[in-house]
Amino acid sequence: MSNQTITDPRKELIATARHFYQQGWMVGTAGNLSVLLSDRSFWITASGLSKGELSTSDFVRIYPDGRVETASSHLKPSAETAIHQLIYTLFPEAQACYHIHSIESNLVARFLHGDTLPLPPLEMLKGLGVWEENPCCAVPIFTNHLQVSQIVAEMSDRFKISPPKIPALLIRDHGITVWASSPQAARNYIELIDYIFGYMVAARKTGIEAENNK
Repeated sequence: MSNQTITDPRKELIATARHFYQQGWMVGTAGNLSVLLSDRSFWITASGLSKGELSTSDFVRIYPDGRVETASSHLKPSAETAIHQLIYTLFPEAQACYHIHSIESNLVARFLHGDTLPLPPLEMLKGLGVWEENPCCAVPIFTNHLQVSQIVAEMSDRFKISPPKIPALLIRDHGITVWASSPQAARNYIELIDYIFGYMVAARKTGIEAENNK
C-alpha cells in the first residue's frame, strides 16, 4: 500500500463524505466518491461502508490496467466503479467524481419520461460553468439498469455523440453524479446542482398548490 502523506487526497474525500452523509445524501452505505491520481489511477470509496465513518483504509485504488489495490482483502470497489472509470476516460479534465442519492435528484428525474431534464436559468448555473444570459441547459438522464455495465455502455454511446453541457448526469431512481477538475469543485457542483433540483421541486409544489387554490 502506498505511504500516506500530508496531501493524501483520501482525507478530503473522507471530510466530504461525512458532510454529504450529514446532509442525508449518502444514507446507509449509499453513494461513492473518487479522486484521480497523477498516474491515472484513482481512489474510490469501498463498497458497503457508511460514508459518515470512513478512514483512509476504506478506499480501493483502481489502476488503468484494471489492477485493484486495497488495504484489506475483504474490501471491494464501489458497484459504480465502472461509471467513474468512464468519466475519467471520456473527460480528461475530470480529477474527481462524486455520486450521491439525494431525495431531490430522484424526484426531478421523475418529472418527465424523456432522457433529458431541462434546468431553470438560475444564477447557480454560473457555478457549473454556464455563463450565458437565459441559458438553455439540461442534465442527461439514464435508466437505472440492474447491471451497471449496461448503464456504462449507454453513457458511453450517448456522450461520445453528445457530450453534456454541464458535468453532471442523472440515473433515474438512483441519484446524481458530477465530475470536476478538483475535489473541491466537485463538492461545489454537487451542492449547486442539488440546490437547483430543490428549487425545481419547490417550484412544482408551489404550482400545484396554486392550481388547487383557484
